[in-house]
Order: sequence, then structure tokens, then C-alpha cells
Amino acid sequence: MAFFRLVFFGYLALALLYYCISLYSRSVRREKLEKEWEETAPADATPDMRASFIASGMAVYESGLRKKLILLVFIIPPLVVGTIIYLIN
Repeated sequence: MAFFRLVFFGYLALALLYYCISLYSRSVRREKLEKEWEETAPADATPDMRASFIASGMAVYESGLRKKLILLVFIIPPLVVGTIIYLIN
């Protein structure tokens, strides 16, 4: 029973960690897009153009490799814990 409790609360903690890392990564990417827009914006740029630029950049991020790599949060820690438990026993 203790093992199932460890698994349940462990995955709950990993889900919270994934959520936090995902939010942080999205905010960092959005800041980079905003800085890039300010550096390369045309002189006659409108707020709609800025929003469109950021939205398209975030769409690229959503389908990119970095977002998929964050999912390793659910794979690597259980493998490490499982390996440690196996080696100790």
C-alpha cells in the first residue's frame, strides 16, 4: 500500500512540477518574442500586428521540441527512483 501511495503522490508532485516548468518556459518564450518584436518592428506597426506576431511565435513554440522535452519530467524521475529502489533491494 505504501508503494501505491508513493506512486500517487509522486505523480501528483510531478504534475505540479510539469505545470510550473511549462508556465515558466512559455513566459520566457513570450518575453523573447516581445523583445524581438520591439527590435524588429516596422515603423507603421499596429498593436494587432504585434499580437499576431506573438501568437504565431507561440504557435511555433507549442509544436516545438522544447515543449515535448518538458514531458520528460514524467519519465526520468520515476526511472531514477525505480533504479534506486531496485539497486538497494
